[in-house]
Amino acid sequence: MKKLLLTGFEPFLKFTVNPTMKIVEELHGETIGNYKVYGEVLPVDFASSGSKLLAHIEKIKPDAVISLGLAGGRSKITPERIAINVKDGDADNEGNKPTDEVILKEGNDGYFSTLPIRDMVNQLQASGFPAAISNSAGTYLCNNVMYMALYFAHEFQPNMKCGFIHIPASHELAIQHGGIPSWSHEDLKKSVSICIEALSSDE
Repeated sequence: MKKLLLTGFEPFLKFTVNPTMKIVEELHGETIGNYKVYGEVLPVDFASSGSKLLAHIEKIKPDAVISLGLAGGRSKITPERIAINVKDGDADNEGNKPTDEVILKEGNDGYFSTLPIRDMVNQLQASGFPAAISNSAGTYLCNNVMYMALYFAHEFQPNMKCGFIHIPASHELAIQHGGIPSWSHEDLKKSVSICIEALSSDE
């Protein structure tokens, strides 16, 4: 049985709950396709999120890494195509607010996802879930974590597939904020499971 490290984030900014946190907690220990899922929640902190992700990789020694992030305002499941070597944006949960900073001076300008993102989108759509490939993970914590995982894999574990998937808000968040697209928690979790099944089928 292969190992999958599945990460989510704690609540951040105006979002008092984070559906990715609930999903990774509920899928932790499950077997999906060829993978046993190891769920971990990362801090919304530029200074420590990357190092904590790498610590989980060192401990679990996964065959693949999928990180999840909330994209409040998106209406589709969106696997990300590329992570770029930039951190910039709103303050994180510790008050850090980088501007035009590189993530790693020794890293490449960008790294492409090594997940089967087209297959993921196709399988999601075939199951009735709106999905599309996204060409920008932004420059906030989601991009930061995606970049760190891909850098590590590129340098040290080239056979470890890595990538990032953004998910829409849950109904709970939409009730709080209004005016943003939302999915039920069960549909969000099912969609993540379909993406893991697509990863398994790709091998």
